[in-house]
Amino acid sequence: MQSVMSLDRIRVVLVATSHAGNIGGCARAMKTMGLTRLVLVDPLRFPDPEATARAVGAEDILINATVCASLDEALADCQLVIGTSARNRRIPWPVLAPEAAAELMVSEASDREVAVLFGRERTGLTNEELDRCQWLVNIPTASAFSSLNLASAVQIIGYEIRRAVLRGDAVPRTAEDMLGEPLASAEEVQRYYEHLQQVLVETGFLDPDNPRLLMRRLMRLYNRIQLTTNEVNILRGILAAVTEPHHKKPRN
Repeated sequence: MQSVMSLDRIRVVLVATSHAGNIGGCARAMKTMGLTRLVLVDPLRFPDPEATARAVGAEDILINATVCASLDEALADCQLVIGTSARNRRIPWPVLAPEAAAELMVSEASDREVAVLFGRERTGLTNEELDRCQWLVNIPTASAFSSLNLASAVQIIGYEIRRAVLRGDAVPRTAEDMLGEPLASAEEVQRYYEHLQQVLVETGFLDPDNPRLLMRRLMRLYNRIQLTTNEVNILRGILAAVTEPHHKKPRN
């Protein structure tokens, strides 16, 4: 029963998919591996007959798919977000191999909401979208030709998730178990980042006209750990105190 529940808490998020047929192919790939939750962020065409034709028996995945206007909406209640990427980035992200990423997702999904993001067919996920991820997963391909079809990428990650479920042994305890308190959702963490940026601008530490990569580096720092809801509240309380007057003028 725990394995089924783990899969129910793992959502596959496709961001700005341009070809409807790829959505159907991804649905079929998901169903073969027991994944059922498909979330589409701003797809170019959906629903679409081409998606249905390519699903081939996985039409129920398409019927039950959630369509969101933004990534914020798609990730609002998630505590673990893993993004797929094939490109090297200027600022290094923590990267997992598919097998390790799958083990982490299955472990965390025992009692938390988990998302794995797949980007556009041609360009993948943007840096801003990757900012929302605690980890990246990289599928090793031949260096001479690293282009991987979207449905194939979903199939590979889904296969590793299935393998992790079937192994069912030596799965690490979740961070929430070890910390003894609930982890912050993606929405809570994103609100903290927005609050942090506002305070950094107000205090003059961050120049909005020349931000360089400060916020991205700070987000990488926080994404290396798993913040609890209580910790996010403490951090936001500190930010609020920074922007409030430390001393009130005495009344005459």
